[in-house]
Amino acid sequence: MHDHEPVSRRQLILASAATAGGALGGWLGPSTLALAGDETDWPLRPAPDAGIDPAALQRILDDARAFAPLRSLLVVRHGALIAEHLGDGTSATELQALNSITKSVASMLVGISLDQGRLPGLSATLGELLPEAVAKAPDSRVAAITLEQILTGTTGLVYDFARQLRALDSAEDPVAFTLGLDIDPALPHPWVYNDAAVSLLTPILERAHGRPVEEIATRHLFGPLGIVRFSGQRDRTGRVMSYRGLRLGARDLARLAWTMADDGRWNGAAVVPADWVRASTRPHVPTTWGVVPMRRTGYGYLWFTGTLGGHPVAWAWGYGAQFALVAPSLRLAVTTTATVPRGGDAMPQNHAVMTLVARIVALAA
Repeated sequence: MHDHEPVSRRQLILASAATAGGALGGWLGPSTLALAGDETDWPLRPAPDAGIDPAALQRILDDARAFAPLRSLLVVRHGALIAEHLGDGTSATELQALNSITKSVASMLVGISLDQGRLPGLSATLGELLPEAVAKAPDSRVAAITLEQILTGTTGLVYDFARQLRALDSAEDPVAFTLGLDIDPALPHPWVYNDAAVSLLTPILERAHGRPVEEIATRHLFGPLGIVRFSGQRDRTGRVMSYRGLRLGARDLARLAWTMADDGRWNGAAVVPADWVRASTRPHVPTTWGVVPMRRTGYGYLWFTGTLGGHPVAWAWGYGAQFALVAPSLRLAVTTTATVPRGGDAMPQNHAVMTLVARIVALAA
């Protein structure tokens, strides 16, 4: 299926695992503060309306243009899309791999489901949420893992993403794979970046709603935000993954980010519960990961947290500097997408892109 295939309003695109997991390309391209004849229903607006110096913002966009791996950088202030850099050959609506930003979107769906009463609560255990699967697990300690522990990365399930991601991706039964992992005896369990634990959110949500997770997302999140095209990577059982594989257009990623920055609202209507947004974007545990120049990095509910220039921020973080950063106190959201780097280039790319984002935050302060 091609990214530019015409689709009707609210049509869902679900790519095969091979398509959704394909490599990205990136090119040097133009940056702009305003466009005429915009191809989406969210037009760019000149920066002076947003209380940000347009000349200073343009200098940042020019620097973004000079960084070849960057495919997009979008800035939303007070609900208006005020700036956009797109790499050469990249359109605002082209589906782009967001990698682990998928996790943060899954967290949004969990918050919606809790608010609807479809999930019993954050203290609900896997024994309650996935009783049929847990009954097959030989280690009874797995049954006591809570939904909140999954969201905060503190399940205790022993997992190393560098060594085990491929095995998780290819597992014939990812739930059984995850429930079969060892449990760290150390208490309290430290934060671990755990794809396997997050993979359980898809079957948890599907059991709670009685429908596929892509339908849940379309009905309760993407549809209300006007997101009509996306793709997701499927596991071997046919389920759409909740830990990676989501592809969205750059402006649709910005829609999600602004919704989180605006207390869960889109165009004034509540989409994600406000209390969930606040809980997700405040630190619950410290992390062992960080990115320059972020300070005081922590972890909320599948959202990283920290400060930039003294301002509290939260961000979704996908491999290779896919960022969706929200600064609610500044009424600001900044999103980026980039080409997938080689292993040794990942952190320098993260730092370079986050430095650009930090400069935008400083302009809005």
